[in-house]
Amino acid sequence: MDEKAILHRYLRTRRDDLLGKLDGLSEYDIRRPLTPTGTSLLGLVKHVASVEIGYFGEVFGRPAGLELPWFADDAEPDADMWAAADETREQIIELHRLSAAHSDATIEQLPVDATGEVPWWPEERRHVTLHQILVHMCVETAHHLGHADILRELVDGTAGQRPGDPNLTPRTPDEWAAHRARLEAAAQEAAGSTATPNPA
Repeated sequence: MDEKAILHRYLRTRRDDLLGKLDGLSEYDIRRPLTPTGTSLLGLVKHVASVEIGYFGEVFGRPAGLELPWFADDAEPDADMWAAADETREQIIELHRLSAAHSDATIEQLPVDATGEVPWWPEERRHVTLHQILVHMCVETAHHLGHADILRELVDGTAGQRPGDPNLTPRTPDEWAAHRARLEAAAQEAAGSTATPNPA
């Protein structure tokens, strides 16, 4: 498998993993802000799908023909990072699907050394190759998937990429509670028992 194919496979896997973080959750739980800066699961999916369209579309002269009002000049800041009440789960999942299909077509049709220009990057580094953008989007998607991993665990305790994830130590809920209590005790001991336990 060549380098482009390897990077493309990683990108597709991380995309699917991110979208899977919505599975089985209510409308409220996929939308509710779970950090002080308002990060939500559906917002992460919307953001990653939106930026991927730009990186594999506009950058290589292949616009997707999708109007994303949250990127308009008069849009409010961070409008791509959360879902308004009238933006449905289905609409954002469809955006994710269209973004992936458009990006996949660009990746498949262009050679890995194809050149493009990122107009929103500083002049000295805006000239890029497909290889560079593939790496950038693998990192970007994995970065936000990490956010989504933590958010999903906060919502309902689900951890790992899928049931039986071999990267996650197999423990029962009681065993995880005991493990967490042990870590809390170690943290308090290291802090000289002056810390206030976090009830989360």
